[in-house]
Amino acid sequence: MTQLDRVTWEKEILASSEASAVGKHLPNAFYVHLSALSVLPEPLQRYEQEARKCVTTDISVATLIKFNLSEPKVSYLFYPTFNQEAHPPLQGSLQVNLLTAETSYRRYDDQVNPPILHRKETFVTADYPLYEQFVQLTEAEVKLGLLAQPRLIGTKREWEQRLRDRAVEIKGHQVISHQTPRKPKIDRHKAAIIRQQLSRPVRVALEAELFTPSSTFFDYGCGHGGDIERIAVQGYESEGWDPYYRPETPLKEADIVNLGYVINVIEDTTERREALLNAWQLTRRVLIVSAQVLINDSANRQVAYGDGVITRRNTFQKYYEQEELKAYIDQVLEVNAVPIGLGIYLVFRDQTQAETFRASQFRSYAATPRLQKRVRRFEDYQVLLTPLMDFLTERGRLPAKGELAEEPQIKAELGGLRRAFRVILKATDQEDWNAIARQRTEELKLYLATALLTDRPKLKDFSPTIQQDIKGLFGTFKHACAEAEVMLYSLGDQALIKEKISNSKIGLKLGKSLLVHFSCLEELDPLLRLYEACASRTIGRLEDVTVVQFYLEKPKIAYLSYPEFDSDPHPPLEAKMEINLGDLRVHYTEYDQVNPPLLHEKDKLVTPDYPLYEKFARLTKKERERGLLDDFKAIRDRRGWLKCLEEHGSELRGYQLVWRKDIDPYRLKILKNQVQQRKRNQN
Repeated sequence: MTQLDRVTWEKEILASSEASAVGKHLPNAFYVHLSALSVLPEPLQRYEQEARKCVTTDISVATLIKFNLSEPKVSYLFYPTFNQEAHPPLQGSLQVNLLTAETSYRRYDDQVNPPILHRKETFVTADYPLYEQFVQLTEAEVKLGLLAQPRLIGTKREWEQRLRDRAVEIKGHQVISHQTPRKPKIDRHKAAIIRQQLSRPVRVALEAELFTPSSTFFDYGCGHGGDIERIAVQGYESEGWDPYYRPETPLKEADIVNLGYVINVIEDTTERREALLNAWQLTRRVLIVSAQVLINDSANRQVAYGDGVITRRNTFQKYYEQEELKAYIDQVLEVNAVPIGLGIYLVFRDQTQAETFRASQFRSYAATPRLQKRVRRFEDYQVLLTPLMDFLTERGRLPAKGELAEEPQIKAELGGLRRAFRVILKATDQEDWNAIARQRTEELKLYLATALLTDRPKLKDFSPTIQQDIKGLFGTFKHACAEAEVMLYSLGDQALIKEKISNSKIGLKLGKSLLVHFSCLEELDPLLRLYEACASRTIGRLEDVTVVQFYLEKPKIAYLSYPEFDSDPHPPLEAKMEINLGDLRVHYTEYDQVNPPLLHEKDKLVTPDYPLYEKFARLTKKERERGLLDDFKAIRDRRGWLKCLEEHGSELRGYQLVWRKDIDPYRLKILKNQVQQRKRNQN
């Protein structure tokens, strides 16, 4: 598809989609059911075949195909309940960029408010088995005015609100109109979601390395049992119980117990408390508790029932504030729960393990110092000294007695650990080891500062290793806490925070904020790391966070999601979660992907060791030479960016910036002269 350009695509796709007897037209895309591929005009079939060649996964289970009308992109949309549900939710979307052959997958199955389908008959042919049923459903909905203003019913919550407003219920594909709203019957089992992969809480626990080779797992309120099966596949002993789907399974103690999105579907407060206590009673090591959390989004209205809401599937949902959820867990179990994500908490049976886990969240990678010169005495003992060097790199200090298995051998050969370290220093640079010690000291101080926000830990709460870290790096626990307190108090100085943000050598300064790629957080000034930690360790981070935004004028942090950060030269912003550090209020926004905000100058958000840094930097340099980045306000969204490209006679093919083929030769000459002038000015 290297010869494909945007103009050819728009011309062929627009003409073919308009000529097609089947499929649904929207302003920016054409949608059709997979079963109708064979009756599409030839160009559509050809482009779909090209897209299929780029996909390595099985797309036979896809439901719809989406042809973008303005860009050479084809998407496979997955609606596994297309036939069963009147308005099925979108589970996932696999997009193929035909210019670059790159693919990107976006999940929706873990979203509370996914997009849904209407008018299903428009996607299929008249001989589709359920065509008549779809037609009758749409006719009934049109008659009641349910499909008016389609932009207001595109998501699950919006559609549910429309049905409530009109006192309408849909059973199967039948529309039932009620003169007066009925008191709902709660069907808890319908809240169980059929997932194609691990649920978010269990996945986060795996990523946090909570599972050890011998760990056992029990899912309390397991629903359909997807997590049980997928954990078992990974080699762990895995079982679960559910009052509706697996009532006969005996309750069993396990190292790791999951209470995943259970307490928010129980309408009785006493029963809700019992579920939490029962799960805790089964827990030997760590309990994972998760629940839907309520964050500010004025576009999503809700109907109250008790202290929760009723969804379209007649399931009760108790939406917690993030801090309310932690307070509830702490109060019922008399613990100090650890947040690891929005709406996800860990409860450790052993306080020492809890503090060790908290501290580990601040640890970053450090490389063992390189050998600077050949030293015979070091080379003679290099194999024996390697474990000591690894320990020094990991902890930033010398081992205490009994911490290093090789200590007796080292003592016998070299007289002790300090003498052994002096031998290491003959072949390495002292400053490299000092830098590691400073890094580990700052990380431990960061952890202690965040711990002081909630509950001052006692020295005995730490593992012996961390106790030795405190002694080796700070001297005393009292001194360590004093330094952490000084750092913590600095957060109240907004002028100091502003200074740190303004002087940061990492990140893109945009307006009154600083944008930093998530991978670079560890490179920031320690005070900014603590600033971010106050948000992430109290509220949790947005899932799939790509960029962190620091505000200069306000005590606020934002987490931004750019799923296509690496693949798209100017990725669209998908979602943003803002946390006000003054009152811990959270505001969440999902962005319309028709004209979303775009990200520019990605090289400034990352460090030079980022794998794609050179590619990002080359593109930014060329775009700046062409004058594309002169007015950031004009290019903040997709429409503005495309207009800017057109005005400058340019287009992007992947990360290649090229001149448009249809540009007037005289205008091209002028633009090239302007590029040369900018290059001279930059030099």
